[in-house]
Amino acid sequence: MRYAPTLDPAMVRSSDAPMPAALVAAPAPSLGRRPLPAWIGAAGLAAGQGALALGLLLFLALPLAAILIKAVTDGNGDWAGLSVVAGIIGGDGFLAMVARSLAVGAVTTLLVVPCAYGFAYGLTRTRLPGKGLLRTVALLPLLAPSLLPGIALVYLLGNQGLLKGLTGGATIYGFWGIVAGEAFYTFPHALMILLTGLALADGRLYDAARAMGAGPWRTFMTVTLPGTRYAVFSACCVVFTLTVTDFGVPKVVGGDYNVLAMEAYKAVVGQQNFPKGAAIGILLLLPALLTFALDRRLRARQGAQLSGRAQPYAAGSNRRRDAAFLALAGVLAAFLLLIIGVAVWASFVKMWPYNLSMSLRSYDFDNMDGGGWLAWRNSLQLAFCTALAGTAVVFTGAWMMEKVPARGAMAQGLRGLLGMLALMPMAVPGLVLGLGYIFFFNSPMNPLNVLYGTMPLLVLCTVVHFYTSAHLTAATALNALDPEFEAASASLKVPRLTTFLRVTLPMCLPAALDVARYLFVSAMTTVSAVVFLYSPSTVLAAVAVLNMDDAGFIGPAAAMCTVIMASSAAAALALHLASRALVARSQAWRRPAAH
Repeated sequence: MRYAPTLDPAMVRSSDAPMPAALVAAPAPSLGRRPLPAWIGAAGLAAGQGALALGLLLFLALPLAAILIKAVTDGNGDWAGLSVVAGIIGGDGFLAMVARSLAVGAVTTLLVVPCAYGFAYGLTRTRLPGKGLLRTVALLPLLAPSLLPGIALVYLLGNQGLLKGLTGGATIYGFWGIVAGEAFYTFPHALMILLTGLALADGRLYDAARAMGAGPWRTFMTVTLPGTRYAVFSACCVVFTLTVTDFGVPKVVGGDYNVLAMEAYKAVVGQQNFPKGAAIGILLLLPALLTFALDRRLRARQGAQLSGRAQPYAAGSNRRRDAAFLALAGVLAAFLLLIIGVAVWASFVKMWPYNLSMSLRSYDFDNMDGGGWLAWRNSLQLAFCTALAGTAVVFTGAWMMEKVPARGAMAQGLRGLLGMLALMPMAVPGLVLGLGYIFFFNSPMNPLNVLYGTMPLLVLCTVVHFYTSAHLTAATALNALDPEFEAASASLKVPRLTTFLRVTLPMCLPAALDVARYLFVSAMTTVSAVVFLYSPSTVLAAVAVLNMDDAGFIGPAAAMCTVIMASSAAAALALHLASRALVARSQAWRRPAAH
């Protein structure tokens, strides 16, 4: 499961906001021109919904079905039932490997969620100085592939690490190395969920608690924690699922401590044992599906946290509290900066650990294994195409689901199918999706086999992988708009598509840009979903990091991670700066008229 980018509160329209100029100035239909028949517009919208449903079926449901089929067939493709899965589960050491994966997930969750909760509490419920800087530092791991923390830990605590003497002879390779790397990787995901949960607070509850003589700890246990319990559960689900299904960190610092995700990668890439990879993929899908189902059930029971009479919460002055949370946030930010800083510094070291002078030797990617600078250019192409095509598909699909009324049983059934398919990617780990793409698109009997190894398939896979988070952001933005816009458009006989392009989309531009930024960064850093799908001409930067580490080029691997981070940060910053002018122009109607 992945967390959706938060919606900009500025997009919620106030009751006294003026009508968008594009709608106010929409001309009334000419009496001499006959409007298009209603059935043409309805047929076009139904065709669009059908095309979206077909695309999600083709690029999501069928690959997952291919995994199920591969798990019940033997190496020759003959039906074997559950004997293949039973044989793999009953194999020597397999159940112990499952236990190791669960142990890593549980310990990482127990470590990350309380730390992220404390960090989020400090940002939302205290008067910490430098909140913007602390938040930026906490979200930096989102710009890096999951292999970066493993590489940094090798330089810090490996056999020739800078801080090796502090470990008392213990090695970083194994359980605690994986936990430390996964904690870095999953921390910002948990933080974003908890920030959203803690941002919703009714100040009247805290006033009542103080009036009744409740102290800070009792207020926290009876008001704050119960009010954020669903956010805490969601954060636990995300951290556990990401940890269990990630193989980037175990690949670098796992050593002999084998886990399920790493075993699936070795079964497919190293052993060419596709039935075993499929069986492990199904096992990796089970915890994700279970946590997703529980999360959806609890969210359905949650109800509204804020009523229309809620008062904003304002943190009071408390120096001891602020100092304690500043110390906690400072320690966590220092850990994140240490991991990133060591990886960046190591990329400029000439030859570790014998020559620590600065050099650009590790950035000479074209003269070493991994993919060269071509991998970086391919990643930029993938990220740009994913952001452009993904944003268009996501917003159009969300608009057809949220703003176009479904008339008739067939239309309602199609909308229900779309809703189910749109939420499915959140419950599918990237490694499992990549395995499904191998079995489905690499089959000689599939006419779409020509797509395998090409950039279009990588783009499609990436869009599907991150579809749910982007869809939820778009749906939230669309639902925040007043339905009177569509009503006014219908009364003026303005086509729905015109209203969408001239009114709805400009009003939701901040959310659209958030989705584009999210898809771009995710495409630059993703490894698990695309590691099985590239060809020599479409190798990606994050995959190049994996290949360099395999070849023993850990310095160049750190350098490629640095290039990925810099590219993601530059693109996100450029998109943010460019969006300010676009938002100011497209939403000028929000500003009050000058008197």
